[in-house]
Amino acid sequence: MSVNRDDVAGIAELAKLQFSDEEVDAFTPQFQRILRYVEKLQEVDVVGVEATTHVGSAADAAGLQRRADEVRPSFPAATALANAPDPGAGHFRVPKVI
Repeated sequence: MSVNRDDVAGIAELAKLQFSDEEVDAFTPQFQRILRYVEKLQEVDVVGVEATTHVGSAADAAGLQRRADEVRPSFPAATALANAPDPGAGHFRVPKVI
C-alpha cells in the first residue's frame, strides 16, 4: 500500500489535527514505513498461536496477586523531597499547566 500527501492530510482531518505542509511532507514517509512494517508482520505464521488479550498467561496470574492493603509508615517529607529540583515548603513544586 502506498501513502501520499493526500492520505496523510485526510488522516489528519479525520483525527481533527492540523499540520503544516512541511509536517505533512515529513509524515508521509513515516506512514509509509509504518505500513510496510505492518505488512511484514502480516507475513508471520501465527497458525496454532492462541490469541491473547494480556501479555501474561493465566498461569502467571497467581504471581500477580495484589498484596493486602494495610497502613504502613511512609517516607518523611524531607526524604521524598531530597532530590526534587524545586521543592516547595513541604511539597513538590511543578510548573503551572493549563
